[in-house]
Amino acid sequence: MRGRVVRGGEGTASAGNLANIITVFRMLLAPVFIVLLLLDAGQDGYLRYIAAGLFIFASATDGVDGFLARRRNLVTDAGKLLDPIADKLLTGGALVALSILGELPWWVTGVILLREVGITVLRFVALRDHVIAASILGKIKTWVQIIAISFAIVPLWNFFGDTMHVVNAVLMTLAVIITIVSGIEYLWQAYKGRPRPESAG
Repeated sequence: MRGRVVRGGEGTASAGNLANIITVFRMLLAPVFIVLLLLDAGQDGYLRYIAAGLFIFASATDGVDGFLARRRNLVTDAGKLLDPIADKLLTGGALVALSILGELPWWVTGVILLREVGITVLRFVALRDHVIAASILGKIKTWVQIIAISFAIVPLWNFFGDTMHVVNAVLMTLAVIITIVSGIEYLWQAYKGRPRPESAG
């Protein structure tokens, strides 16, 4: 835990730096909004709006911790691992909750979770040799998921009618597609980064 916590500059950054603390805070918010969403039970009441607000707020911190890490040179291997895990807890929990409420097909949740859990396991396995950091496509995937889930959680259909259900379906379809494509990209990264056997002399 030694190193820089907030201050920018050169030298080792602490694993407990400000950017990573924000990431952990995002992880802790996930179960709170999930419970509120389930307690609303699809009634579109105030609990759902609070849950939606927490989800959007927690999602926004993803950009904040990333900005701080880059701006103050606080990027650490711990942060590279915690950041995508926090994203998965947030989005995965939301998808499961929506499926429990009967608002999202379980196969959609299953496909996305299979990819997310699989890549997370792959990252931990790869730790023996190298860290697979989140790629640009992976980050785009996360934000497409966040946008799709935000539209699914906020009951905009109460204001704009059934057209919003079509919009939600399109957004979720895009999220599934880019989730699969980015998963393939990570597998390719892992393949390229694997240790090469020493050639026989």
